[in-house]
Amino acid sequence: MKKALIVGGTSGIGAGVADVLLRKGWAVTVTGVTPTEIDAYAARGTGAETCLLDVTDQVQVDSLFASMDELHALVNCAGILARGQEYAIEVFEKVIAINLTGTMRTCLAAHPLLARAGGGAIVNTASMLSYFGGPLVPAYSASKGGVMQLTKALAGRWADDGIRVNAVAPGWIDTPLTEALQADPARNAPIVSRTPMRRWGQPQEIGELVAWLLSDEASFVTGATYPVDGGYSAM
Repeated sequence: MKKALIVGGTSGIGAGVADVLLRKGWAVTVTGVTPTEIDAYAARGTGAETCLLDVTDQVQVDSLFASMDELHALVNCAGILARGQEYAIEVFEKVIAINLTGTMRTCLAAHPLLARAGGGAIVNTASMLSYFGGPLVPAYSASKGGVMQLTKALAGRWADDGIRVNAVAPGWIDTPLTEALQADPARNAPIVSRTPMRRWGQPQEIGELVAWLLSDEASFVTGATYPVDGGYSAM
């Protein structure tokens, strides 16, 4: 059975990815940054293993990957945003540290295990803001643009090791992070009307693409970032 680690997999898109991989027969471990997150996810009884991980803590990252004897897939879903606060440099730096540097940190830590597996795969989480500017979230926008370029760089560097590196770029997805937007008619209506499919996406819909990118069916796919946004970025 192939083993996948989903960083930031206790809620939102990460949990949706975990649901899909579990259904497809993967052995899945999800990480959360607080015991509360871990406990809430464990209460769902999905069958995934759980562990604490702060992606800004090199010691924690090293310890987690050192404890693993086998890994076939890494999915990076840990991320934050601070709408309206990211022009404060300390907030900007925190967002970059988690979203971009944290992604690099886990990719580097996973590399030896994935190379040993003889052809592992990584899927990072970019965003539609990898392409668009986000005036209220400059750090989030910069971090996700960085994730897309990092994905390309690692794909080129690690191809000789048999490691494929791709990314997904979610649009407006129904997660706890977007609950306030969905609940505000004045903000929700423009989002839905701009989206050709006229609805919010579901985390499991991201998971289906991630599962394909991790599979042998995507054996010639690397360095790519796939929008999953109901057509939002096409308009």
